[in-house]
Amino acid sequence: MIYGLKGTLVEALKASIVLDVHDVQYELLVSRPDEWKIGQEYSVFSYEVFGEDDHYLVGFSNKLERQAFMSLIQVKGIGPKTALNALKATTPDELYKAIAANNTAYLKKLPGIGPKAAAQIILDLKGQLAQTDEKGNPTQFDEVRQALKQLGFKVKDIDDALSKINEPNLTNEDVLRLALRQLRKEGR
Repeated sequence: MIYGLKGTLVEALKASIVLDVHDVQYELLVSRPDEWKIGQEYSVFSYEVFGEDDHYLVGFSNKLERQAFMSLIQVKGIGPKTALNALKATTPDELYKAIAANNTAYLKKLPGIGPKAAAQIILDLKGQLAQTDEKGNPTQFDEVRQALKQLGFKVKDIDDALSKINEPNLTNEDVLRLALRQLRKEGR
C-alpha cells in the first residue's frame, strides 16, 4: 500500500490532482482539488483503493483528513467515494464535533449520508472519540427536535437549523436557543 507521495503538482482536475514523483505521475482523488497549487511541491498522504471494478489512489493534505477518511470507510455502508464526498463538505474537526455531539442533522447534510448512515456513523465512531474528552448527550438533538416540533416547526426546517449547530458540550437549553435563533434568522 502507498502511504504517501512527495512530488510536484502538475495538474488539478475536477475531482483529483496529478503529482509528479521523479517523472512518474500519480493521479489522486482529493476532497478539494481547487486548494492545491500547480507547480508547488507537496507531501501527500494517500490511501490505495482496490475494488472489484476500481483501483485508485485517494490523497490527503494532512494526517487528520486521512484519519477521518479511514474512520468513515470503517462504518458499515460507507465506501471510499462516499467518505471522500462527505469530506468535501466538512472538515475533520467539524465531522468529529458532530459525532461527539450526536448531531445526526449535521451528518445528514453531507453528500451521500442519509439518516441511517448518520446514525451508523455515530454508533460506530463515537467510541473511537472517547479519548477526546468530548461529552455530548446521546439524545440531546432528538430532545430538541421534539421540542421544536411541539412548537409547530416543520421537521425539514428543524433539521436545517440543527445541522448548523455543531458543538458537543452544549446544554439542551443552549441547543434550543441556538436553533430558535437560526429558525428566526431564516424566517421559518
